[in-house]
Parts: sequence; structure tokens; C-alpha cells
Amino acid sequence: MLSKQEIFGYEPDQKYSKPVAYFSMEFAVDQALKIYSGGLGFLSGSHLRSAYELKQNLVGIGMLWKYGYYDQIRDSNGFMKPEFIEKQYSFLQDTGIVFTVQVHDAPVHVKAWLLKSETFGTAPIFLLSTDIPENDELSKSITHILYDSNEATRIAQTIVLGIGGAMLLDILNFEPDVYHMNEGHSVSLNFYLYAKYKSLEEVKKLVVFTTHTPEMAGNEAHSYGLLKEMSFFYHLQEHEVKSLLGMDGENFNYTLAALKFSRKANGVSKLHGEVARQMWGNNAGVCEIISITNAQNKTYWRDAALDDAIATHDDEAIIARKKAMKLKLFSVVANQCGKLFNPNVLTIVWARRFAGYKRADLVMQDWDRFLTIVSNTRYPVQFIWAGKPYPEDESSIALFNHIMGRARPFANCAVLTGYELHLSALLKKGSDVWLNNPRMYREASGTSGMTAAMNGSINLSIPDGWVPEFANDQKNCFVIQPASNQLQVQEKDSQENKNLMDMLEKTVLPMYYDNPGKWLGILKQAAADVVPAFEAGRLANEYYEKMYKV
Repeated sequence: MLSKQEIFGYEPDQKYSKPVAYFSMEFAVDQALKIYSGGLGFLSGSHLRSAYELKQNLVGIGMLWKYGYYDQIRDSNGFMKPEFIEKQYSFLQDTGIVFTVQVHDAPVHVKAWLLKSETFGTAPIFLLSTDIPENDELSKSITHILYDSNEATRIAQTIVLGIGGAMLLDILNFEPDVYHMNEGHSVSLNFYLYAKYKSLEEVKKLVVFTTHTPEMAGNEAHSYGLLKEMSFFYHLQEHEVKSLLGMDGENFNYTLAALKFSRKANGVSKLHGEVARQMWGNNAGVCEIISITNAQNKTYWRDAALDDAIATHDDEAIIARKKAMKLKLFSVVANQCGKLFNPNVLTIVWARRFAGYKRADLVMQDWDRFLTIVSNTRYPVQFIWAGKPYPEDESSIALFNHIMGRARPFANCAVLTGYELHLSALLKKGSDVWLNNPRMYREASGTSGMTAAMNGSINLSIPDGWVPEFANDQKNCFVIQPASNQLQVQEKDSQENKNLMDMLEKTVLPMYYDNPGKWLGILKQAAADVVPAFEAGRLANEYYEKMYKV
């Protein structure tokens, strides 16, 4: 059995001595470990990096996805194609631990691997896999693909994460004072704890929950009948679950159940905390929902040379370093798209998970006006898009390919594939403007803009998610004025497109070319304001102070 020293590789700081188990379906800690899809993983990865820096007594519980999320490549026509390629990781430690979890009333063998703290500079992370010889092919497939499109497989994944993760902690003799569910995927762990402690109140003493999803449709739910059939409720019957949690209806909602099992929960920005309380606050038995705004780990994301230049107000060094970083990004553009971008031209990047509400194509909505901007020789501009749609989301894939087709004729517009940690860092370091234009109240946090600001890319953003806590228009960012809530969706999109284009034409472009001193002032102010308020050391400390302490 692994000792505590073997698990951690460091002695936890007394300030953070309370033992915590942090459950997350995805972790983005390094480009080499492809077990994440997007923002949830970026957040959990930064959290565990800062937990390591602070020497917290915290372990991650996650999944070892054989094929990752997917590899984003191009088909023979140059459009996006998802590809599923087996991954191998020589740097994970085989713990030798194999145990069984009931799935669909049958034993599924689960193997635990350890990502040691010193490998990538994170708190230790245990990763669970069912792709082992002891299992049949169906059981092996549970941990093949992150967010598998098959409903039964998705449910099985949440059982392995939640119940399997809690079982592993018992096998390790690691007794957490806190089980932290990062999103609702691991909610099944509570049924294991209930069987152990025989009391909802005792479970609530141990469990906290972070919700990331501000739209009802995005909160996972399945029928009670199917979940019971899949062994999701551990030893409980359907009527017992409904009675225990005071939940009726046909479907079991993961988020609502998590809020009823937890002693405390949090939204991931102040605005999202308000939205979450409005969404769930009227349900009897839900816990208090506070706000702890997401953050990103600066040690991982920063460029040291740029950071030093900003700290010393060396404007010449800032300009030179930004151009050098732009050239690194533009080599990827040239390789993928056959286009040679100019480091002296203002470069705008839209890059994040592809979903309809994020409006990747908003800048293109008034096509004539878009043509005017991209053909402007006095104030030239370059656009880059990148991001991964869910591989079964046909509408988002169609949007990605639509943008790709429209951008193709322009020498100053590019759409990149392979949006993972490495490309994300290049885009943040090589852009001048980081564009973020979701529909209001749909973005819980949106952390990509934080790391952009750490790397001299100025946010041009709708004031949603974390942005209202940071934004000082034309002092540390550019704010896109949101449309009235009284308008219909199409009218809002049209108005916000106009506001976005006005900001680009009248403020952003002229300032970049005609007033570089003011531009650099905004860049430096953004870098100063984003740390420590939106650096993950603050986040990791705040979870101990506000969520883990009783």
C-alpha cells in the first residue's frame, strides 16, 4: 500500500493540513496528458497546480481516458474531423491497485494509476481505468472516451468516478475530511458515503460541490429507472433515493442532488453565483451557494520574458517579446493554413470550446461590415479562430466548418485545429486581442481571458462570467456593451454584433495603430489587475478558507 509520503512526495503545509479529495471528470495539467475537453479541465488543472505550490493536503480523483476527448484533425477537404487515437503514458505510476465497482449489477474491475506530484507540479492525481484484461470489452469501453455519447456508458463513467473514487480512497486509507465534487459528474460518491454512514447529515458534513453550468439543459439528468438499473444508487432503491433527497419526477438531476448532499456549494464567478441561486434556490434542502471565482495558475501560463518586461515597464521589451510570440503562433498558422501572418498587424483571437451560445461567428454576422474590417489597409487586422466542439454536436461542428469555409479566401483569417493546452498557450501569447462574446448569463466564468491578460493580450469581452469583477473599460480591457434583456435572441445578437464592430472600428483598431502608448498602458494594467485576484493560488486558498473549513 502507498504511504502518504509516496502519494504526495511532499509534506503538506500545516495551514492546509485538512485532507481533501477533489473529484473531477477531467484535468488539464500538461499537453502530454490528454484527459480533458475544455474549461472544466483547465480550471481543475490550474487548481491542482496551485494546490501543489501551496503544499495542500489534497488529492485529485479523475479518469484515465484511453482515447482522450478526441484528436481534432482535418478531412480531405480541409474541414474538421474528430479522430480517436489510443494514448500511452509512460509517466503514470501503476499503483498495483485493482478493485471492483458494480455497474449494471455486474462487477467491473477498476485499476488506479497515480500522476505523482513532481511529474508536472500538481497535487497528486489518481486516475481510474477499466481498460484492463480482467474486464470484457463492454466494461473496458467505460474509460475509453471522455463524455461518451452513449447514455449508459456516460452513466457508467460517473459511477466509476464517484463510487469508484470513494472506494479507492478507502483502499488507500486516505480519509478525507472533505469530498469536493468539481461539477456533478461524481455525485454517485454520495450513495457510497450514505451506505457507509447511514445518515444524510453525516454525508453533508463531508461533501462540498462546485457547479459550473448556468443553463438548465447543461445540467446532467437521467431517468431514475435507468440509473437504478445501472447500479448508480449503490444499495438504494429508487423510492429510497426520492425520499432521502426529497426529489420527485422521472429524472434524477445530478446538480440538484449534489446541492442536497453537500454542506456548501459555490458558483464560479460572482455573477454565476447569483444565477445559480436563482436556478436552484427554491428547491427544498439545497445547501448554501456562495461564489468562488475561477482562476488560472500563472506559473504554468506565463511567459517569463514578457512577465519581466511588464513588471519593469520596459515598453520596448514588451513590444519585442510580443512580436516574437506572435511569430511562434504564426508558424502554426502557416503550417496549418498556408497563410503568412504579419507580426506588425493587430491580431484578434477567438478560441475556446465551440458551443452555440459562445457565438464564434458573431464578428461575421454583418458580413458586409466584416468584409470592410478585414480589407481595411489603414488599420489592418488578422483573425484566428480555434476550439473543439463536442464530437457528436453536429450544429457546433457545422459552425466550425462554416467559419473555416468563410475564412479560407482571406489571407488574414485562419481557423486552427488541435485546440489543446499547447495551442491555447500559443494563442494567448501570440494574440493582441482576446475576443469573448457569449450570450449574457450563459458563461459561468470563462477563464481563458485571465491567461490572455497574463500574456499581454487585451480582453475584448461581453461583461459575463468573471469579466465584471475585472473589467475597467479602456483601462484594462475593452467591454462590448450588452443588448437589452427585453430583446429577442436574434435581436440581441444583431445589436451586440453592432456594438462589437463599433468597438473594433472606433476604439480598438485606431488605438493600436495611432496611440501605442495607451495600448501598452491597458496591456500592463490588465497584467497587474489579473494577479493575484484571478490567479489560482488565490482560488486554492479560498477553497480551504470558505469551503473546506466547517
